[in-house]
Amino acid sequence: MAAYLQRAEGIAVSHNFIAQVWRDHDLQPHRQGTFKLSTDPDFEAKVADVVGLYLDPPVGAVVLSIDEKTQVQALDRTQPVLPIDFAKTEKRTHDYVRHGTTNLFAALDTATGEVLGQCYQRRRTEEFLRFMNTVVARYSDREIHVVLDNLSTHKGDDVDAWLTNHPRVTFHFTPTGSSWLNQVEIWFNIITRQAIRRGTFTSLSVLVKTIKSYIENWNRDAKPFSWTATPGEIIASVRILHRDFKKLLANNTK
Repeated sequence: MAAYLQRAEGIAVSHNFIAQVWRDHDLQPHRQGTFKLSTDPDFEAKVADVVGLYLDPPVGAVVLSIDEKTQVQALDRTQPVLPIDFAKTEKRTHDYVRHGTTNLFAALDTATGEVLGQCYQRRRTEEFLRFMNTVVARYSDREIHVVLDNLSTHKGDDVDAWLTNHPRVTFHFTPTGSSWLNQVEIWFNIITRQAIRRGTFTSLSVLVKTIKSYIENWNRDAKPFSWTATPGEIIASVRILHRDFKKLLANNTK
């Protein structure tokens, strides 16, 4: 940018000056992000429903955030990992051997932070309902409210029949394209960074054992995530994004 100003405008400034301008205005041109605006016509009602469960859960009920982390790979490096040492970072080979995949089903108790998790070979409605049977057995004496996304495995005739046979369980769906409202996604990110991405797994069974061990250790010192955003704040923020996006589209079509 300094070179451009010199060449195009005849203004001589240093790269340090440019960097200071970026810092003063919180500009970070080296970073990129992603976004997705929900087109769900019931977006506001679903936000109020889900966030209401987080901020003011029904008395005596348990609120569970449930989802699946699919196709978790058991990757084995072609050479041993070099461990961290003084003035040295951990190093691993860029190439690997894949020993298969598993699908992690997890239920996060939003009040305690505890996680119930199981690994399955496949991710279908059949496995989802098997996992839900485990969840119901875990909380056999309580009303259960479940926050889910809109995957087809969470809906359908089989799921409706299961819910009819389990009147203590109520499903609450996040708006389409808004799985970030599901708290278990935060936990998936944590286990990925701390245990899966940095792991070296000589077999699929080693990966599954690692996941189970991580969950056991997590639950020994589990703490809930602190959800502070109200439905009104979330809806207002998304409305601003919609407004800005429409302006951008309008300018690009001129």
